[in-house]
Amino acid sequence: MSLLEIRDLKKYFPVGDGLFSRKKGNVKAVDGVNLTINEGETLGLVGESGCGKSTLGRTILRLIEPTSGEVIFHDKNLLALSARELREMRREMQIIFQDPYASLNPRMRVGDIIGEGLEIHKLARGRAKRDRIMELLHQVGLREDHYPRYPHEFSGGQRQRIGIARALAVSPKFIVCDEPVSSLDVSIQAQIINLLQELQERMHLTYLFISHDLRVVEHISHRVAIMYLGKVVEIAAGETIYRDAKHPYTRALLSAVPMPETSRKKERIVLEGDVPSPVNPPSGCTFHPRCAYRQPLCSEMEPPLDFAGGHGVSCHVFGPIKRA
Repeated sequence: MSLLEIRDLKKYFPVGDGLFSRKKGNVKAVDGVNLTINEGETLGLVGESGCGKSTLGRTILRLIEPTSGEVIFHDKNLLALSARELREMRREMQIIFQDPYASLNPRMRVGDIIGEGLEIHKLARGRAKRDRIMELLHQVGLREDHYPRYPHEFSGGQRQRIGIARALAVSPKFIVCDEPVSSLDVSIQAQIINLLQELQERMHLTYLFISHDLRVVEHISHRVAIMYLGKVVEIAAGETIYRDAKHPYTRALLSAVPMPETSRKKERIVLEGDVPSPVNPPSGCTFHPRCAYRQPLCSEMEPPLDFAGGHGVSCHVFGPIKRA
């Protein structure tokens, strides 16, 4: 059963030119994304830096206002809600930010940071609020004596646990995890990933897990979506992506993942050229200037995201539907 459906979502940022900042174009950060996230699953979203992953996550929550499209959550279009209706809906949808150092107010105590959502949504006050915060501290692996301390007194992993507790405070159903472990040491990354999985199982949470690290995504995700230059180019179950990737971009990403087995040699796929500008993306398939398998059609027509057996691929050459 789907919890969230994204339909042709776009986010363009205007680009100014000259002294008077006259508009000369748009940065097409998110350019017509269609996704469905099922209740209780983790959808991993992977791509190079600058491909639009974080912008997509924040646009879904309307932390950034979209240019066009629809985000359907519990049969409601979030982009059509009033400010009051959206505020009420924010109880259902939360975010865990990438940087545990920048995402916490250094002047607020931990108890106040975690309890802020309870105050805003009028969920608990006084003793009930304090009890709820203590419960959250315990759930994320912190102690009760951490309640009165400030963020600078904690390590990076502990700060991210505080961020997780803050997101859980209002009992959401859906959480955007925006590269929540990318700034942490490898050993701490594993602890946070395990914590997120335990919380998901216990509270039946749904995650959009954004990352550039395919090893992390493989460990936590049920399905994986690959994003390139504002578009989703491949999506399938996690084991399918890692075993039988179709899109040339996905294959190149997987070839760069280090293999622990020294006996297994993997051919490194080196892409041609640089990532094109999102202000002026290539015609047709946006990946074709870097693709070793490109055909004349690739520069002329954009390939749709075609599906076969739950495996979606946006490619004229390797997609399930071949075009002349």
